[in-house]
Amino acid sequence: MNKLISIAVAMAVTIICCARIVAAQPLAEPNTQPPQAAASGSLLLGPPKDDSPVVVRTNLEIQDVDEINEESETFEFTGVLTLTWHDSRQAFDPAVVGVEEKIYQGDYQFNELSPSWFPQVVLVNSSGFFEQQGVVLRALPDGTQILISKISAVAKTELNLRRFPFDSQRLEAVFEVLGFDHSEVVLQVDRETTANALWVPQWTITGIGMSTEDRPASYAGRRSVASMFVASVDVRRVSFYIGRLVILPLIVIVLLTFSVFWMDRASLGDRISVSFIGILTAVAYQVVMNDIMPRIGYVTWIDAFLNLSFLLMVGTVIINLLVGGLDQHNRHEVAHRVDVLCRWIFPVTYLGLILISFAMMFLLF
Repeated sequence: MNKLISIAVAMAVTIICCARIVAAQPLAEPNTQPPQAAASGSLLLGPPKDDSPVVVRTNLEIQDVDEINEESETFEFTGVLTLTWHDSRQAFDPAVVGVEEKIYQGDYQFNELSPSWFPQVVLVNSSGFFEQQGVVLRALPDGTQILISKISAVAKTELNLRRFPFDSQRLEAVFEVLGFDHSEVVLQVDRETTANALWVPQWTITGIGMSTEDRPASYAGRRSVASMFVASVDVRRVSFYIGRLVILPLIVIVLLTFSVFWMDRASLGDRISVSFIGILTAVAYQVVMNDIMPRIGYVTWIDAFLNLSFLLMVGTVIINLLVGGLDQHNRHEVAHRVDVLCRWIFPVTYLGLILISFAMMFLLF
């Protein structure tokens, strides 16, 4: 009897255990599937899908402008580019994760371990050189993403050299988020920076500006209009170098060639020699400026100044020949009056034309 009871109890226990296993099996599936779905959802590579485009606050802190090349119309710069946007999919609980913020630094961590989408910003007007030297991504608990990278690049920019060497230029670096139009990603200026620490040889930094605009781009998503971030550096050339090398010496030389009008009219050969020395000096200065100036298709102020000096000295040769001809025809009084008039007409005309060229340069250009 006891044996039968023991067998019955063992069978009952076995049945109860099997029932519990069968009952627990369908409950295990709902508990394992949601974490897998959540894990795959956190790896979305596209921008957040909201009713409005993703706003990326952008700031470029320009640390150095290394070179401004007038010949190729480019400038080389280095700076730190900071992008800030919000992605609610990357929000986390610091108490669960155990950190106040997630930090991914270096190319490996950023490219391989960071699970979030990020705006790939490119330099639109790059001139063949663009280097990213480091990258840091900081993810905050509320989903705010801060991407910091140091860049070095050469950018193409349009230069207006008509006022050379008294010109001012605006150097622009234009950035965009590659592959997304302004209905998906919009760039906004985060904060303004100053130019206190910048220094460029032969240039003075007058200001730094940042702005955003929309420009047509056939590759920028469905609407083909991309949001652009423009960082500009305003510079003014220090004209003292060209002034002491070309302008002031040539003015003195031209004025000295006008001394031929005080020389004896009988020494025509000496007067012609002085004038031709001045002409050859002007030609030598033009050769020097050709080595300094880029090959451009419009006339600059320095070109006008050199040509003006050259033509005035050519004029002294013509006057010398005229005075010599008058002397040969025994018209000494007329020749003397011509010399006396030219002693004042040539210097006043020369200096007056220089002032007029200055006025036209700033009014027209």
